[in-house]
Amino acid sequence: MLSVQSHCTRIREVVHCMPAARSASLQVPGYVTDSWIRCSNEFKLDPTLPGELYVVERQELLSRQQQLSSVLRAAKCEMATLYQQIARAGYAIMLTDCEGVLLNYFGDPGFTHAASKSGLLPGAVWSERFQGTNGMGTCLREQRPMMIHQGDHYLFRNTGLTCAAAPILDWRGKTLAVLDASGESHRAPIHVLDLVNMSVQEIENQIFVNEYRDRRLFVFHTRPEFVSTLSKGILAIDGNGRVLAASRNALVQLGVGRDGIIGQPLDDFFNMRFESLLRECQKHAQTPVMVFDARHGRRFFALALAAPLGNKSVPPAIGAVVASAASGNSERSARTPLEQLQFGHDPVMTRNIETALRIAERDVPILIYGETGTGKELFAKAVHLSSNRAHQPYVAINCASIPESLIESELFGYKSGAFTGASKEGQRGKIIQANGGTLFLDEIGDMPIALQARLLRVLEEREVAPLGSETPIRLDIRLISATHCDLPEKIAKNEFREDLYYRIQGLTLTLPPLRERADRRALIQFLLTQELPADACVTIDDDLMAALEQHRWPGNIRQLRNVLRTMVVLRNSDILTRECLPANFFGSKNVAGALIPPPAPNALRNPLESAERDALIQELKMAGWNLSKVAKQLKLSRNTLYRKLHRLGIETPSRENYQ
Repeated sequence: MLSVQSHCTRIREVVHCMPAARSASLQVPGYVTDSWIRCSNEFKLDPTLPGELYVVERQELLSRQQQLSSVLRAAKCEMATLYQQIARAGYAIMLTDCEGVLLNYFGDPGFTHAASKSGLLPGAVWSERFQGTNGMGTCLREQRPMMIHQGDHYLFRNTGLTCAAAPILDWRGKTLAVLDASGESHRAPIHVLDLVNMSVQEIENQIFVNEYRDRRLFVFHTRPEFVSTLSKGILAIDGNGRVLAASRNALVQLGVGRDGIIGQPLDDFFNMRFESLLRECQKHAQTPVMVFDARHGRRFFALALAAPLGNKSVPPAIGAVVASAASGNSERSARTPLEQLQFGHDPVMTRNIETALRIAERDVPILIYGETGTGKELFAKAVHLSSNRAHQPYVAINCASIPESLIESELFGYKSGAFTGASKEGQRGKIIQANGGTLFLDEIGDMPIALQARLLRVLEEREVAPLGSETPIRLDIRLISATHCDLPEKIAKNEFREDLYYRIQGLTLTLPPLRERADRRALIQFLLTQELPADACVTIDDDLMAALEQHRWPGNIRQLRNVLRTMVVLRNSDILTRECLPANFFGSKNVAGALIPPPAPNALRNPLESAERDALIQELKMAGWNLSKVAKQLKLSRNTLYRKLHRLGIETPSRENYQ
């Protein structure tokens, strides 16, 4: 644990040693070294003293918030989204102005007390002059994204914090604000700075669109599915077809500076005039149109958005416009696989899909939470197919279904003769099979604790050595994990490694249970069409639809699909009614007539386990309590199924029913 004395000694050695020896001998990042020297020599700060917390008066805070009202409006939604993504890690999301005054704050309830003690509250000034080296203040001084981790802080009182900060710029390059994620976790999520950077990109895009809301906009990307994401380029065009302004991503994609594009005709950069592109977009229901770089011949996909006539109100964000056009007017097949998972207007699923699309090009691990049957594997596959790895391997493995004795060889593979009974040809493990593509680890919360250490090492080093081999193989994989467990709770019980948790938890998404989805009716209709023969036309009457919508669905989408499949196969007409429901749909008895025993008091520790129990009972009932059949349907070993029954307090009605 860091002490005041050791912290001060380290700072003193860095500040006073020769420049050439600083970073090499003391392993301190150069920007931290520069900041410490400023704090010591320029600001005369003492790292041992708490220092006075400087908080501006309320009236001044309100005035500063008013001056940056457009930035605050653009940032509010993104800050909330970012907070939801990393809230489990105990972080707070903050926005400061260009002088380091904290203007807005989204805090984890468990972090609120610590935050107030550290001065993370609206009106507090977090410039280096007052708070020493810190994420917000040093980011402002350096004008670039950065992490300031615990002992990198100058003042000892701040060494419990880990901060990830990035500047928010307008299209002219002027710093408007800083977005920061700070927490007291001793293990920072490895990709938190990437998430902060992505939020900043979206905020800058929204600020750009708001500033040029009454102008024509040219939106483009090298891939059509990313025209609606944060990485799109945006150009504002005047009435003469000249470029008024260009977003940061637009400059990067075109490979030009501001001076090289502002005031120039759009024709100098693309082979299609704005008016022609606008007509094509309107003709094809706002589907991105292929255009070419007039200078180098590179292919892009673009949308032209006309200026509003007599309407000066702020239009929706560009991404929302494109997403709306794609979902409302284009064929379903023209949408990305992720967008095809949006059946109606469920806000949670919409946010999940939009967030996943935003990181489709990034190597950010994804952790998906959700009850059994909510479609976690389907969502993971859609992420893969919507990414730049879509044509590379997608390998899924259920960590709960493989016997513990085989899971290591399944994951990592083995050489010929590695152990007794090994194939003489050896075996390529799932991780190696996924090289270049995506590895999906389902039910990772059930992975044996001993194996978690090796998986962590593979993810850290990006290489794997099969069992019996001393030659490691370099890896390039995208990792997606899923679980129905509460991993922080398992960490507290020493059932899951904390360091592995922070390695797989780059972006956290939670799939809503079917009973909470606002798009149930649309989802029911879609699943029905999937279960129908090609030449069939079957409808659901209003009474049955109401019953399906109001049902609790403990088995979620998996259970709904099975019920629809059963009704379609056994139907007597092409109109499904309430009488078509399976006989035990509303009952609490199994096929043998015995009541399903309730779980023992306090046996189920959380709602996820309760839902898993209900779903498993439903599967058992539908299979006549034939455990072999259920194990095969769920792709589990019988031993794994027996363990689940014992853990969830499920008693089988009689031995003869599950042989």
